[in-house]
Amino acid sequence: MLAFIGRGSVSFEDWPEEPVILGFDARCTGGTVHFDPSGRLSADQGDLVFVVTAAACRRIFGSLSSTPGIWHMSVAIRKLVVEICQCDLPGAWRDTLQLAKSIELLSAVFAEFQAGTLVPVEPGAGLSELDTRRILEARRMIDQNWHEKLTLNGISRACGINRSKLTRGFRMLFNCTVADAIAEKRLTGAKAMLLATDLPVSSVGYRCGYLNNASFTRAFSRRFGVAPTQLRACWVAA
Repeated sequence: MLAFIGRGSVSFEDWPEEPVILGFDARCTGGTVHFDPSGRLSADQGDLVFVVTAAACRRIFGSLSSTPGIWHMSVAIRKLVVEICQCDLPGAWRDTLQLAKSIELLSAVFAEFQAGTLVPVEPGAGLSELDTRRILEARRMIDQNWHEKLTLNGISRACGINRSKLTRGFRMLFNCTVADAIAEKRLTGAKAMLLATDLPVSSVGYRCGYLNNASFTRAFSRRFGVAPTQLRACWVAA
C-alpha cells in the first residue's frame, strides 16, 4: 500500500499493478471518502490518498466493487484521517504511527463498505450526511412497516427531518415520492398475500393498509392491470 499525506503532486514511481485509489477529503463539510477501482488519481483527490492493489483488497476484504463512488465520512473514519494527517511525532515514531493508523483506516473503510453503513454522496442533492441518513431511515421505516398507518408527518417526526426536506430528498435519492414508495410496498405485499393465502380480498386489503375494499381494488388494478379477484382466479385456474 502507498499512502500520500497532504495535497500536491504525486509520484508514480513504484506504482502497484491493478491499483485501487481511496481518497479522504477531510476539509469539505463532514468529510468524504472517494473510491476509484480504475486506479486513476486526480490532482486533488484529498488530504490522504491510499493506493492499494485490487488483488490484495479481494484477498483480505473479500469482494471488490468495480463502481467508483463518493461517500460521507463516518465519525470513526474522520477521526482516523485526522490522526494520520495531524500526527506531530518526530521521524520514525511518526512513520510507525501513520502506518499503523493507515492499516486501521483501510480496514475500517472496507468494513463499513461491506456493512453498508457509509452514506453515499448524491451529486447536486445538497444533502448533509445527517439528512441523508434520516432519509434512508425513512425508507427503512417504509420497507419494514408498510402495512401500518404511515403518513408523511408521522415519518418525518419519527426520523427527525422536516416534511419538505424529506419530500425533496426522498425524490432525489429514490426517484419517487414517499407516497409512491408506500403504495408500491403495500401493493406488492398484497399481491403476495393474495397468491399465498385464502384470505378474503377485503381482508388482504385491510392488512396491507387499505381502509376499504374499493380503494384497494382501484389501486391494485392500476398497478397490476387486473383486479385482485381476477388475479387470484387466474392463479387458481393455472
